[in-house]
Amino acid sequence: MPLLATRLYVVRHAVAEDPGTGIDDHARRLTGKGRRRFGRMVRRLARMGLEVDVIATSPLVRCRETAEILAAELVGQPRIEVVDALAPSSDWQAIVEWTVEQEAARVAWVGHAPCVGRLVALSVGDGSAAIRMQKGAIASITLDDGPGQPGELDWLAVPDMLGRRR
Repeated sequence: MPLLATRLYVVRHAVAEDPGTGIDDHARRLTGKGRRRFGRMVRRLARMGLEVDVIATSPLVRCRETAEILAAELVGQPRIEVVDALAPSSDWQAIVEWTVEQEAARVAWVGHAPCVGRLVALSVGDGSAAIRMQKGAIASITLDDGPGQPGELDWLAVPDMLGRRR
């Protein structure tokens, strides 16, 4: 029997360049502030026990950069895979299938709003719930019965709640 993910982290990409700057949406990068704030939050969460085996990310640049920061700050630097199912208009069934194929206990999905809020809601068994994910937010979900089955939201962390650096 394959190992099923028992811990899912759903991540919204960190603060990125303004879409009104004329940059192609797929190429928008994280801002320096976004990188710093997200990195600080992940470092603090790592000290509190955050561990990930594999990271799935949307193909858009801002999500890939967020996934790279997440991996770099975690013990073991988990591998990152670009998964088209996490692009805007996320494909729930495809990302669940990808997750099952990984045979990993702790998986992170990095994507976009409002899709990440919907992914959190679906992961806890209530696809109609409205879950607001700020930029750089991470939701931790326990999946006792594996991906695709209703889990339990353990916590939702946002960069500001962990304190601002002066």
